[in-house]
Amino acid sequence: MGKTYVRVDDRLVHGQTIVAWAPTLGIQEIIGIDDVSARNPMLKSIMTMGVPKQYKAHIVTTQEARELLAKDDGLNRLVIVKVPHRLTELKEEIRGCETIYLGNMAKRPDTTHQVTGATGIFFLSDQDVTELSALAQEGFKVVFQQLPTANATSWESFATTLKGR
Repeated sequence: MGKTYVRVDDRLVHGQTIVAWAPTLGIQEIIGIDDVSARNPMLKSIMTMGVPKQYKAHIVTTQEARELLAKDDGLNRLVIVKVPHRLTELKEEIRGCETIYLGNMAKRPDTTHQVTGATGIFFLSDQDVTELSALAQEGFKVVFQQLPTANATSWESFATTLKGR
């Protein structure tokens, strides 16, 4: 049985994924989950063209991800989503993952929280905070970490900085 790692990165599959994360985690299969990108053949092609043949690479819809994740092919997987909400939708399929790594999350109109003390760009909405807190309370290990060589900031240490939570 392979291991599953999860990453939230609004860039989905990019060079940092291939050069840093995949080798460090021993990844064999990359599953990028984004309904818009999966339905656009040009975007799918752009995102997967730079992925070396040693990795199985998929850009899929949420439903296709459910089907892929239900199959245990024994490979170490890196599941990447653009926004934290997708993890709530796929909670059962990613249960048992080693870690949820929060990577690049650019500022959006609804973001009100910025993580400080960590490298990278981490902006979160109130909904992101609520959903990630729920995942952490259910036992998922959630950390902010831009690169495997960077220090990780635990979800718990971030959550203590929030008032009223």
